[in-house]
Amino acid sequence: MRLFLAPVLALVLLGSSAPVQEFHGPFDRILDTYVREGNVYYRALQSERRPLDAYVLSLDVPAATVAAWPKNQQLAFWINAYNAFVLQSVIDKYPIKGTAASYPAKSIQQIPGVFQTRLHRVAGQSLSLDAIEQVVIGMGDARALFALGRGAVGSGRLKSEAYRAATLDAQLETGVKEFVVRVACFKVDTGANLLTVSPLFGWRQDAFVATYLPPTKAPAGVSPPSPWAARSPLEQAILVMASPKLYPSERDFLLQNTFQLRYGSFDWRLNDLTGGPPN
Repeated sequence: MRLFLAPVLALVLLGSSAPVQEFHGPFDRILDTYVREGNVYYRALQSERRPLDAYVLSLDVPAATVAAWPKNQQLAFWINAYNAFVLQSVIDKYPIKGTAASYPAKSIQQIPGVFQTRLHRVAGQSLSLDAIEQVVIGMGDARALFALGRGAVGSGRLKSEAYRAATLDAQLETGVKEFVVRVACFKVDTGANLLTVSPLFGWRQDAFVATYLPPTKAPAGVSPPSPWAARSPLEQAILVMASPKLYPSERDFLLQNTFQLRYGSFDWRLNDLTGGPPN
């Protein structure tokens, strides 16, 4: 344990003088130890929480320091910060046993104000998880929304590794692919002529439209019209994003453009692996 903690505590002491690449090594080891297939051994993490708490402390570097980093380093920092704060929020209240009828009893949503009002020190500020998500959205890449582990089965799959500037693009692309091939998040039903998608798209529709349906600068008539041009901007953005990641038969079905798109329900069960997969 002392060997594991040493680099994390060094970050707290070094603050802004620590090289950027050192920030996420401790978190990388935490995720590799406690996360499997997007689920978390929360009980074990809670009993051995000192490395996570130390890493969280290291995130409170001066805002100017973070702002001076290249964009990919900033985005990786904010994604990792969000995910670390979610893990810390869960183990602070674990085991969760809530009574709010709108959510499962063990859901992260049973923690009062967990996304909206609970504050975390990061980059010289006190921010809620929702506020950190807005910072991520403001960086202009909607793929990052699938990288935010919301402590729920229905969110983007939490990786067993930290996000890094050098590999960020590949990690985000993998996250999109993992999301659209999960039936609970993106389901192509040719028999029912139906496409059912996660409500996450509706929650953050402006971000998806801005990323996948940017205004074109090409003169009219230069490019062939999209087969989905008559659909809403959000539907078009979803289809542009997902189509390259799907099976050819599913792409062909969507190109026929006869299907109905609807939202499914978001699975707020805690992504807890303690005692077995979530049930």
